[in-house]
Amino acid sequence: MTNVNVLLDGLKLVESPRWYEGRLWFCHWGAGEVIAVTPEGAHEVVPLDSAVDPHTIGWLPDGRLLVVPKNPETLGRLLRREDDGAMVAHADLSQLPGGCNELVVDGRGNVYVNGVGFAFLDFIKSVDLSDPRPLTERAGYEPGFIALIRPDGTVVRQEHDLAFPNGMAITPDNRTLIVSESFTGTLTAFDIADDGTLSNRRVFADGIAPDGICLDADGAVWTSSGGNEAVRVAEGGKILDRVELDRAPFAVMLGGEEGRTLFICAAKWDPQDPFGARTGRILATPAPTPHVGWP
Repeated sequence: MTNVNVLLDGLKLVESPRWYEGRLWFCHWGAGEVIAVTPEGAHEVVPLDSAVDPHTIGWLPDGRLLVVPKNPETLGRLLRREDDGAMVAHADLSQLPGGCNELVVDGRGNVYVNGVGFAFLDFIKSVDLSDPRPLTERAGYEPGFIALIRPDGTVVRQEHDLAFPNGMAITPDNRTLIVSESFTGTLTAFDIADDGTLSNRRVFADGIAPDGICLDADGAVWTSSGGNEAVRVAEGGKILDRVELDRAPFAVMLGGEEGRTLFICAAKWDPQDPFGARTGRILATPAPTPHVGWP
């Protein structure tokens, strides 16, 4: 696939893209912002308390915004923006280890959050990437988790250890959750029960380096491949489409008219200075199949 357009440029690290009410919303890491942009490039910084420093976002079915902050020690691990703009704790997550990384809200109002279980930036700076051993075998690594937050506020940690859980997506029937396990190069799928709990863990696809993901109407997942390209992968691992880039994609989202535009959050990654250089871009390219599911 070709015809990749630069929608926004000169950004720091860009993550957590979400299509909502006619605009692409994303977290601008290093600037402490959420930005919303139209398909034509008109954009604004979303008003939020400056202390929040958003890491990832989502919406409840009633339209209230959820935010995982980068500084959970001071504000809480999962925040909710009320109609008057006030940021409040959405649920008591004190029983969970460490902070949270990604979130996704299904069509029933269940919220799933995950966490990596260790200080990622400190870890990646200390790792010798020329060492062929898996990252899961290095000093400092701990397995991550997924937790379910039901609409009544009940928090249930799922009994599944994950190797750096990253982006998540849920099928439109609310029956399957797919999560990126970035340290094993795997997209992992779970069945979702009526009560929201996860079971029947299985490999959806492997041999890639998935990060932020989204689903299309053919049941395929858009994600990163580990290089400077975004890929559309079918269950079983077959690559259906590729979008070649000049920098790494960190997350993707389908949106636009009829959900047929692929938006890509891309940047040049420097683990020694991840939020300094302004190499971040929001890119857009036509997609063959429309968006479904959540986010």
